[in-house]
Amino acid sequence: MLDRSSCTPTEAEIVARAEAMVPWLREQADAVEKARMVPAATIQAFQDAGFFRILQPRRWGGYEMSPNVLNKVLMELARGCPSSAWNVMVLGVHPFEVGLLDQRCGDELWGEDTSRLVSSSYAPFGTVTAVDGGYVLKGEWLTSSGCDHAQGGAFLGGRVAENGEQVFRSFWVQKADFEIVDDWFVVGLAGTGSKKLVVKEAFVPAYRSHVIAAYGEETHGHVDNLYKMPFFYVFYAAVSSVIVGMARGMVDLYVEHMKPRQNLNQAVGAAVNDPFIKGRLGEASAKILGAAARILHNTDEAWSFAERGALVPIDVRVRHFATNQFTGGECFDAAHMIFKKTSTRGVWLNNPMQRQLRDILVGANHITQNQDNIGDLLGGQMLGNPMPAANPFGVRP
Repeated sequence: MLDRSSCTPTEAEIVARAEAMVPWLREQADAVEKARMVPAATIQAFQDAGFFRILQPRRWGGYEMSPNVLNKVLMELARGCPSSAWNVMVLGVHPFEVGLLDQRCGDELWGEDTSRLVSSSYAPFGTVTAVDGGYVLKGEWLTSSGCDHAQGGAFLGGRVAENGEQVFRSFWVQKADFEIVDDWFVVGLAGTGSKKLVVKEAFVPAYRSHVIAAYGEETHGHVDNLYKMPFFYVFYAAVSSVIVGMARGMVDLYVEHMKPRQNLNQAVGAAVNDPFIKGRLGEASAKILGAAARILHNTDEAWSFAERGALVPIDVRVRHFATNQFTGGECFDAAHMIFKKTSTRGVWLNNPMQRQLRDILVGANHITQNQDNIGDLLGGQMLGNPMPAANPFGVRP
């Protein structure tokens, strides 16, 4: 594959590159699961295609495109190999976060090599202590997807006492400051290589950190237009997009499975004539299409503010943040609906549909898909309730 990363592609071109990779990714999906990580050659192919530059600032060789370009790429890649697409999502969204930080961070990360990648683990597993000039981190951070490929270190989340409050921050930690421990033995998305990072003790200068949910003129007024999008929204929408792609891949596999199949126990004969097989496929496809359309609509609406230099209003942010979180549940329901119609044939380990379903299950368990806790936030906001004290928007009630 030719290295085209130095040329800024159009949206159509870069999405077409992702679509063209789907058959190849599907061929290697089983090997990726068995290896429990994405091969370096696949990551390089993604580099060559420019996927990691979509949200990277232009001053450091990036394309600085709308987040929907990344979302559409993820919706294609995950049809072929969910674990590989998950790595593109995680490693591809962090250039956006660098765009929020002090310019020194981008210079340090990409000054010599603009292709360096950064992984993450945002759940505040470890401890953080504020010290003169920065912070000291200690502890273990779980599930850092793609960390083996991230020579640029990792963003780690932590709560730290500041001005009498517990503040949730993200810290850019250098690769030399942590050890990767392979503990990623899981039921699905095994190929993501989401291993544990162990930090014995690391000092992080203050300029390499930001309040992860902060959003307003004081934090976003100075950044380029793309980075006026709320980071949490961009990250959550990217996760939702991967899950949509996984569900689309399930439909692809189901159609291929059913077209030649004969129903030996039913009078209809060919499976394509079975009204229940057709009905489940139609309903599942409608659910997946609805989820995809919502993500793309929400992101376009947020982008319509950011691209003209405006911040996204709070009511719009709440609606976007909340509604995207229903994606995982809807896509798993859709995938499970058609998987059940494969009957016994679907449960064999050599049938890729069982792996696709397990991957969707694990993706739907991600914290960004927490539909159980998010409906009341949206409904309360619509009914005029004050914002709860604990909210992901950095807004005080």
